[in-house]
Formats: sequence, C-alpha cells, structure tokens
Amino acid sequence: MREILREIGVIARALDSISNIEFKEYDLTKGQYLYLVRICEKPGIIQEKLAEMIKVDRTTAARAIKKLELHGFIEKKDDHVNKKIKKLFPTDKGKAVYPLIKRENDYSNQVALDGFSEEEAEQIYEYLLRVRQNIEKDWDYVKKGNKRRY
Repeated sequence: MREILREIGVIARALDSISNIEFKEYDLTKGQYLYLVRICEKPGIIQEKLAEMIKVDRTTAARAIKKLELHGFIEKKDDHVNKKIKKLFPTDKGKAVYPLIKRENDYSNQVALDGFSEEEAEQIYEYLLRVRQNIEKDWDYVKKGNKRRY
C-alpha cells in the first residue's frame, strides 16, 4: 500500500511552512492564518465550532484565537441571547489581510495542480474529500475519549 498519508503530510507541512514565512510580515504565525480565514468566511463563529472545523483541540484553538485577538485581527463579542457564548469576528485589520491569504491559497492551489487537467483536479478533490470524511470518523471517535483498535 502506498504511503498516501505521508505524502499528504509532506504537502501540508510544506505549504504551512511557506505560509508561515510569507505571512510573518503581517504578524501571523504558526497557522494562525487558518483561523483568521475561517473567521472571515464565517463571522460570528464560536470557538468550539472553529476548533472542530480546523480539527484541533480547544486549547490549541484558544491559544491561536488569543494571539489573533492580541494582534488586533479578530474580536470577541457576546451573543445577544446567551452571554456565556463569545462569537468571533474579524476586525478591519483582519479583513484587510484576508484577501492576501486568499490570494496565497489560490496561488498554492494553482501550483499544486499544475499539469493536471480540470477533470483530474476534480478527481483529486473528490478523493481527498472522501479521505477526509473517513478520517473525521476516527477524529470524532478519539476526540470523545475512545481508543482506536489497530
């Protein structure tokens, strides 16, 4: 069997490393841009949903969100109904950086798919979507305190 997950990991780490270097001038490091993008795309999202979307634990998400807030990229606002809930919104600074992050993402997609036909690119997308859906089942299972059987 091919080491597909190893290849996916190498690709993800390479792209993450590139992004961390390129976004350093905006005070965005260690994958914080991932959180900012999701907050810009879904203003008002709550921290728990954001962590679930990115597939990280609450503590990791809380650290990244705190840094984004400290650097002025996002702000927390109380929910009108439930005051315990804090919703996340991009600030003007966050909104200004979002198009740059989006442009980098689009460029990376273009580079990654160079030489592939439109049909091949769609197939890759469909296959990776299926892989993610398979992995999400285990992620949910383990996140709830269960142990996988190898």
